[in-house]
Amino acid sequence: MSVSPRMRRLAETDPAARDLIARLIGRAVRGLPRMRTDAPGGFVFTMRAGTAPDGRVDLAVAPEGTSLRYAAIVALGARLLAPDEQRAALGGDTVDELVGALVNRLEDTGPGAVTSLGDVALICWAAAEAGHGKLELALARLAAADPAGGGPVFTVDAAWVASALAAVRDAGGAPGAEEHLGRARDRLLDGLRGRSLYAHEVGGTGLVPRYRAHVGCFADQVYPVQALARVGDDRAVAAADAVANGICAVQGAEGQWWWHYDARTGEVVEGYPVYSVHQHAMAPMALLDLADAGGTAHHLAVAKGVRWLAGTAETGASMLPGAEPGEPVMTWRKVARNDPRKAVRGVRAATTRLRPGWRIGSLDRRFPPVVVDRECRPYELGWLLHTWLAPTSRE
Repeated sequence: MSVSPRMRRLAETDPAARDLIARLIGRAVRGLPRMRTDAPGGFVFTMRAGTAPDGRVDLAVAPEGTSLRYAAIVALGARLLAPDEQRAALGGDTVDELVGALVNRLEDTGPGAVTSLGDVALICWAAAEAGHGKLELALARLAAADPAGGGPVFTVDAAWVASALAAVRDAGGAPGAEEHLGRARDRLLDGLRGRSLYAHEVGGTGLVPRYRAHVGCFADQVYPVQALARVGDDRAVAAADAVANGICAVQGAEGQWWWHYDARTGEVVEGYPVYSVHQHAMAPMALLDLADAGGTAHHLAVAKGVRWLAGTAETGASMLPGAEPGEPVMTWRKVARNDPRKAVRGVRAATTRLRPGWRIGSLDRRFPPVVVDRECRPYELGWLLHTWLAPTSRE
């Protein structure tokens, strides 16, 4: 496997972080075939570890569910592998074959029809990046799923629409795509009006309960940063820069990328869970794309986030299962509070709605972040490959 410019830049910043990412890339190529399903283009929703009779974690993992969205993200990452590596990672398929199966799903108008705007955008994005022959079909489906003046949409979906259309533009364009890209760009820019960061919806309101309408999650920040960086004009890059600077300013002391933010002020509403994919893929993906577009380079923050995986401050344990026989070739998904009802995030959303920055400190003591979620999802490995095997990186 060739060494990308991004991997070389990470090695210059932090050799240990680079070595960790290299190990994860190897695990991704070995682990993805185990996540395939029998359906065309199918990938599981998650792989979950069980518990042995003596109470210890059983490193054998079992698949649960299926996810079209995750398959599209895998395609975005695996396309950067050499053809033989693609077949190894995809259980014998090439990315072109995987994308073809996904685009074919867009033609289904029956009970299994693809209705999620985010799913359609990801499939279109993958088709554009892969140069697939059915890109026009995917683009037409995206235009139908995201009409002009369509009302509020989730921020993540809006960002994926913009990234997909930027990829179409970079692939040579298509009728109507440039106009759609302009609307998608403006929707993201308008979503920041009067705010420091992104909330959970853009283009209007009504999708999110009022008590947490001011809250945006980590994904609501990084996907727009990536999308605006890929759009690439000065105003879009400046907006991406502002959001990236905001989340980097409040990054945890041990490199944690926190989960919920107050979009009005940029303050952290609730930090947990901390997700492995945010540390090794999603934060680097957005920040490196921003640097490529001429925005601020946050290489130290990227490396610091990666290092968290090796031994978390919360548990002292690595988020990478050991290399003993039966290794699940993955990272564990997240570190979370001992709070199965998710009471902390609900209370903090409500209190910060009433008064920004209001935190009830006893919640941290009552619900410590000591629970490790021992599962892994295919998109985590897809974004890992997509992030670190990209062919360019601005110094």
